[in-house]
Amino acid sequence: MPRTILDRARVIRQRLMRLEGRPLGKAALLVVIFLDLFILSSLFRGLDAQTRQLAAPDEIIPPACRNIVIDQTWNTSNRLDRLAQLVRTHPSPQLQGEISLVDHARPHPICRPLIEGLQAIHADTAQADQLHTLVRLEHETAGLRARVERLKGAYDTHLLEKIAGEPDAGVTPQALRGEMAELTGRLEGITAQSASLRQRLQAETSIQRFFQQLDRIGPAQRTALIKDQQRLYFWHPVRRLGMELLFLLPLLTVFYFWNSRSLTRDRPYQTLVSAHLLAVTMIPVLFETLRLAYDIIPHRLIRHLIELLEGLKLVALWHYLVIAASVATALALIYLFQKKLFSQERLTQRRLAKGECHACGLHLPGGGQHCPACGAAQYRTCGHCQQATLRHGRYCMACGWEAPDG
Repeated sequence: MPRTILDRARVIRQRLMRLEGRPLGKAALLVVIFLDLFILSSLFRGLDAQTRQLAAPDEIIPPACRNIVIDQTWNTSNRLDRLAQLVRTHPSPQLQGEISLVDHARPHPICRPLIEGLQAIHADTAQADQLHTLVRLEHETAGLRARVERLKGAYDTHLLEKIAGEPDAGVTPQALRGEMAELTGRLEGITAQSASLRQRLQAETSIQRFFQQLDRIGPAQRTALIKDQQRLYFWHPVRRLGMELLFLLPLLTVFYFWNSRSLTRDRPYQTLVSAHLLAVTMIPVLFETLRLAYDIIPHRLIRHLIELLEGLKLVALWHYLVIAASVATALALIYLFQKKLFSQERLTQRRLAKGECHACGLHLPGGGQHCPACGAAQYRTCGHCQQATLRHGRYCMACGWEAPDG
């Protein structure tokens, strides 16, 4: 079986690299390489255009919708703050992109009214600015409260030190009280401004409509959206591969029959080009198939394995596995490069083709039996015709007989 695979690979290589029994010239090889690169880039552009017709999970359940329904917990006391953060997290250009994707992707029925409500809030620029202002005021309020608490702690510490008769550190109680009074005044002003702004925002029609849509979302809808999201992410790679095969299989079929007919009718030029087209078209097929296998099997398996190891407090084992896999991969690559791609046999054949010594690589003068640099014998006797032929040549130069030992 391995021998059959190697023979088949050798035949394919000859079809790709030889024309009319001879190796491709440099000019022809350059043309073929440019053709391969152009076809390959065209295939990936076509795949991208093809798969864009398929709705992605993030288009059916946009990030803003996941944030509203799945990630956040809403109630009457925090919903205005969460809405303000949501408007800030999903700015208008991003939200417009989500809306356009939703229209194309037949959005989830739970998501559409929420996204449209958020878009209506963004459409009112003054209202969106007020929500941004509310977020800023809340941050300032939190900062001022933290500073007031630190000053209170410093003031209490100063009083305790004074009672204990310890020396004064240079900060007077009057200075601390003055700074606290100033910060407290600023805090009360910002709190009053925030309360007035909240009252105005809660009276806005678009915000009230958004909260009405939000009130319709209960635990059952949230559970349904989570299950739909999991199903979408699981099946999307399979649907994507199906769309890609719809684009690639007709081309593979055409190139395969063209190559078969060219071989049957002995058309070497068409055989060469069709073989390259067939090989190039197989590249995205293999690439997308491997990506599907990674998306469905190893990606999920690795995630569950890491979660299991973390639960058992054995996450270090994962790093050991990664190190072992890296070592195994490095060994495999070294073997591939040393034994297959850059093996001594390949090096020897390249030297013979250039008229060099098979042992040291010196360019040999004509008629010499041994290398003048290392003394290695360059010829041997053919076991079939008894004539002299290159020592490491695969075939006899006189009769063409293939030597058993190469």
